[in-house]
Amino acid sequence: MGSMSASDDSPTIELRLESPSAWLEAVLVGFDVFLLDHAAAERKASAMALSLISHYPDRKALVESMMDVAREELEHFYQVYRRIEARGLCLGPDEKDPYVRALRDQIRKSTDAYFLDRLLVSGIVEARGSERFRMIGDALPDPELSKFYLAIAASEDRHRDGFVELARLYFPSEQVADRLDALLDAEAAILAGLEVRAALH
Repeated sequence: MGSMSASDDSPTIELRLESPSAWLEAVLVGFDVFLLDHAAAERKASAMALSLISHYPDRKALVESMMDVAREELEHFYQVYRRIEARGLCLGPDEKDPYVRALRDQIRKSTDAYFLDRLLVSGIVEARGSERFRMIGDALPDPELSKFYLAIAASEDRHRDGFVELARLYFPSEQVADRLDALLDAEAAILAGLEVRAALH
């Protein structure tokens, strides 16, 4: 079954593999470590949206959408940083995200394929973020933190759908669906091979 229908007005990405319960346990046990990684992920997500604008400044719909994503992700970074500060922690050095790096290795190099793959990979990253933030929000005993993470999950859902909508704006729906299927298979394989740690990915 395909991940999306060409006639679907609200396209979604259906992940092939659920995150393991061992990942959630690692996050809850090492929540301070997770917070530092979460902050880095939000900052990088904002930078990614700005990078798409710089690469495709002539695509108005993309520019408008990515401005909203960049602002929202930066606001999330601010909110996570305030929680880090309240816990007496400091931001750590920048580290490569093995999940994102492996997914980006799937991006093809030719011009049009590169653009499509960047949009779809970004949507898949948002979909995985939504799933994991929702898992955290459902599990946290602190009502305020739980509400915060469930709200971020909803935001990731909007970003996820936005990336697929952009892909369908610039490419035929069948091409988008076929490539999304292939990338989702690759994402599941990547996830299955990841070390379990107190990090978003």
